[in-house]
Amino acid sequence: MPARFACRLAAAAFVLAVATPSASYATLPPTVDGQPLPSLAPMLEKVTPAVVNISTKTRVQVRNPFFDDPVFRQFFGMQGAPRSRVEQSLGSGVIADAAKGYILTNNHVVGGADDITVTLQDGRDFKGKLVGTDPDTDVAVVQIQASNLQALPTADSSKLRVGDFVVAVGDPFGLGQTVTSGIVSALSRSGLGGTGFQNFIQTDASINPGNSGGALVNLRGELVGINTMIISPSGGNVGIGFAIPTNLAGEVMQQLVAHGKVNRGNLGLETQDITPRIAKVLGLKDNNGAVVTRVTTGSAADSADIQTGDVITAVDGKPVRNAQDLRNAEGLLPIGSTVKLTVQRSGATREVTAKLVPEKLATVDGAKLDARLAGVTFSELTQNLRSQGLGGVSVGAVQSGSRAARAGLQANDIVIGINNLRIPDLRTLQQLTGVNPRQLVLVVSNDEGVRYVEIR
Repeated sequence: MPARFACRLAAAAFVLAVATPSASYATLPPTVDGQPLPSLAPMLEKVTPAVVNISTKTRVQVRNPFFDDPVFRQFFGMQGAPRSRVEQSLGSGVIADAAKGYILTNNHVVGGADDITVTLQDGRDFKGKLVGTDPDTDVAVVQIQASNLQALPTADSSKLRVGDFVVAVGDPFGLGQTVTSGIVSALSRSGLGGTGFQNFIQTDASINPGNSGGALVNLRGELVGINTMIISPSGGNVGIGFAIPTNLAGEVMQQLVAHGKVNRGNLGLETQDITPRIAKVLGLKDNNGAVVTRVTTGSAADSADIQTGDVITAVDGKPVRNAQDLRNAEGLLPIGSTVKLTVQRSGATREVTAKLVPEKLATVDGAKLDARLAGVTFSELTQNLRSQGLGGVSVGAVQSGSRAARAGLQANDIVIGINNLRIPDLRTLQQLTGVNPRQLVLVVSNDEGVRYVEIR
């Protein structure tokens, strides 16, 4: 055998011997130097039974003008054509109260659903009852009637620090319960788009579609957040996920259980961002803060002697960078909270206190406006919506079987026009409907877009 070939054979044998360990070392040893290897398994054995799968069905009305024409339906043989379709979605939830069967999840998981099914880790299925939802924080509560439930203990999310290890548990892509781990990447994230109040925990623990409403826990197995959204150019996880802190979710849950909705406090003022031009006019050193543009008479802000032109720079010592920061801070506090505002006026800085009170919104019965609007309640837009530059009138309730309901008007719709005339507020609505127009066509806006609703 040539020496060169023998050397190659010997080298190959050496590599094979090194790359193929004996069977006794094929897995990690249970201990190293007498110490057990760290594992999340013992903690997760206590956590995973409290995380559930939530599946929903929503019946969506098919809007097609041809379906509404009986001649067209008969001519083309469409008498039996479906007038609605069923949309299905999957998400997750966390058992927060085992005795009463309360489950915390996201509003976007169960909001508007007609049927809710909750599946436990042990495979049991239960019909879920929607207790209440809060779109502004994306929190919802579902209740099931079941025995032998296990709830997660809750931690104080205000004690989280950037760098703390966390674990996300949920049901991504409908695969079944899945666990991912990471760290807290940032705290108090806001300004991520949308119209809600935001105070997110940011984490790099993988969160994917279907994880929404699932648990974010610390290494003690305590709930610190409800997974809710991701930022991703592709729709998959890229290491930037967000969870609602348990302190916020817990406060919202208490109100939803007690009232079915969240009653937020209100300062009674409107503000806007500070531009370089406004900063120059007011003699400010920078653009930080929110300048007051309107104060409601008799409001908490009015009692605290806040005036138009004042600049609010901090709430309870936390800096306010812009109007969104102030709106966020106001919306995350419960009714009755006393807040300390740092205010600048004419170059001087002072601190005032104000107590958040319920927002009073004027309402009107649709029957008093026009007989065709009987069964509909209209109200002014909340300050939260007005501060985002929205105008119109909110639809508070629509009676089943009324003309408006048959035409497709829904609660929480916003009427922005009548017969192509703009409706900026409740007073304008009263004026336009008072003339009893021959045709009554409402221009309506909601999360799905703008549409026309003709009420006959």
